[in-house]
Amino acid sequence: MLQAIHDAKLLWLYGGVLLLLVTLTLTGRALKGRRKTPASRATIDNLNARIRAWWKMCAIFTAAVIVGHVGALVLFGIISFLAMREYMTLVPTRPSDHLTLFWSFFVIMPLQYCFIGFQWYGVFAVMIPVLAFTFVPTSIAIEGDTASFLERSAKIQFGLIVCVYCLSHVPALLLLKIPGYEGHDARFLLYLVVVDQISDVLQYVWGKLFGKHKIAWRVSPNRTWEGLAGGVFSATALGTALWWAMPFTPLQSAGISFTICLLGFAGGLVMSALKRDIGIKDFGVVVEGHGGILDRIDSLCFAAPIFFYLVRHYFVP
Repeated sequence: MLQAIHDAKLLWLYGGVLLLLVTLTLTGRALKGRRKTPASRATIDNLNARIRAWWKMCAIFTAAVIVGHVGALVLFGIISFLAMREYMTLVPTRPSDHLTLFWSFFVIMPLQYCFIGFQWYGVFAVMIPVLAFTFVPTSIAIEGDTASFLERSAKIQFGLIVCVYCLSHVPALLLLKIPGYEGHDARFLLYLVVVDQISDVLQYVWGKLFGKHKIAWRVSPNRTWEGLAGGVFSATALGTALWWAMPFTPLQSAGISFTICLLGFAGGLVMSALKRDIGIKDFGVVVEGHGGILDRIDSLCFAAPIFFYLVRHYFVP
């Protein structure tokens, strides 16, 4: 994807992200040496774990840009597979579900990414919400095991929606054809990730500094209204300031980034509720001390489809 590598505005965006990560890494190390109370140690350790996670995500999305459209589809297909496996490992299933899971992992999931690669938008948009929605319960019913039938069907379908359908819209951004913007589609991917992840960290920082009023404290004890407001509006301001790299006006960029932030918050909250229901703290251990793949992409999964369809509806003829 040489054209993307020679995209000056994309390189400026990457340079800004790398500068921010380096600054945060150095700040985190400096704060680590000054921590005194158990509460401050926990907060700083959490911040440093988040920074390590951002480095890994930056590496993944950089690879997605460098390897090109097909490589990006394969890369995110692998991430979907690992996320789905992470999810299904924690959700109880029965032996009679194994055939349905085989079809979900090795047929439905690859087809979803193949349809994106072929740019069959009409099929990829309904593949999982419609076709898989009818296939999964039918496949389970054929096996003849009716114990917890609705619950088992819903769990597999939810995994397909979050881990495959929603996440697949991230590499799909690289295939949008906007007049006068050919060869610059990688900026959409970076814009989405930067706004989404910055919103997440700023919600955490604002919450630690000024948070008093809890949001759904039984689901996520650390989320506060002050953190949500501060994080969302700060990240929206950043997204608005990045309008020059996108085919958006400043007002459009503000509205789109605000939407990304709210959906990212919703994704994080919903997946936190799922973890509380299962009785776990994290989905995995991909990032030491800070969870698994689903812990890193929870907000992105909710924001990616809406961002994709907003851009496709308003900017693709």
